[in-house]
Amino acid sequence: MYKLNRFVFITLGNYTCTMTKFNSEENTISNYFTIAFYNLENLFDVFNDKYTNDDAFLPNSERNWTPKRYKKKVRKLGYAISKVGIKTAKKLPTIVGLAEVENKLVIEDLLKSKFLKNHNYDIVHYDSPDERGIDVAMIYNKDNFEVIRSEVYELDLTMKNGIPDHTRDVLVVLGLINGEAIYLVMNHWPSRREGQELTEPKRIMASNKVIEVLNNIKTEDPNAKIIVMGDFNDDPKSKSIKQLVQQHDLYNPMESLMSFNRGSLNHLLRWNLFDQILFSTNFFEFDREKHAFSKANIFDKEFLKQFKGKYKGSPFRTYVGRKYKGGYSDHFPVYIHLKKGNT
Repeated sequence: MYKLNRFVFITLGNYTCTMTKFNSEENTISNYFTIAFYNLENLFDVFNDKYTNDDAFLPNSERNWTPKRYKKKVRKLGYAISKVGIKTAKKLPTIVGLAEVENKLVIEDLLKSKFLKNHNYDIVHYDSPDERGIDVAMIYNKDNFEVIRSEVYELDLTMKNGIPDHTRDVLVVLGLINGEAIYLVMNHWPSRREGQELTEPKRIMASNKVIEVLNNIKTEDPNAKIIVMGDFNDDPKSKSIKQLVQQHDLYNPMESLMSFNRGSLNHLLRWNLFDQILFSTNFFEFDREKHAFSKANIFDKEFLKQFKGKYKGSPFRTYVGRKYKGGYSDHFPVYIHLKKGNT
């Protein structure tokens, strides 16, 4: 089935004929559904929030974060999201986990942007205690996904001096994808800014929290289908990820995607794959009414890359330090395709 895209008028002698043109790429019926994750690199609005440390992203800051720059970033991010997985799924992503969003307002602006506004998206978002005010969230297409309930789990981290280290919550959503129940667990674990080894214990604690979350889910439903996604600030072979996979018999398709010349972000000319999507192994079971794993990938199309210079091929960033570049994000999106059995 094809949906009407636009009319084309052709004049033949004294007669004008109306022909219908169809968009076959995006509107062909497909039983593939895209689940994606995207760290949006500091998607802040331009307003001062006295409760968070957002001073670096204001019009009068050193970064000169103006409404024009904000709107440009929102439009570009909307375009990127609209292209993830579309070649196979023939439709925009059904679910997108988001990291580094300041508040619900910026997500609403994202969904109102040029390339997303005509699609039936909604939002799951909670304000987190993160000191910079950045949160995890989820957008979903209501045509194919229905939220049953959602909740957040706080990460209780304490520094050596006993002062709490406030970071992002773990977001958990239970919903129905085309009628089938799945759990989605969204993460943005503590960064490596102070050094990988020094900060590793924080990510181990975050991993332990997610293990606790999955224990709770499986107590409620031993056969639950679960997808865990996020910016883990660790690679697939890191201890924090490995223990999560082993404790709950998860499958991590991202492990086979990482290589010396490919990842979801690039730091000092070295690739990492911090952005990952893991899932319970019952997504390998095929059934007429259920969804099975099909494939995983990094969405690293050329338009998302820096096109010249020392860092050619790396993600085209909005800022490098305080210098404005006008790009998308310092991360590439990652995604998986689920295939629904033929009915």
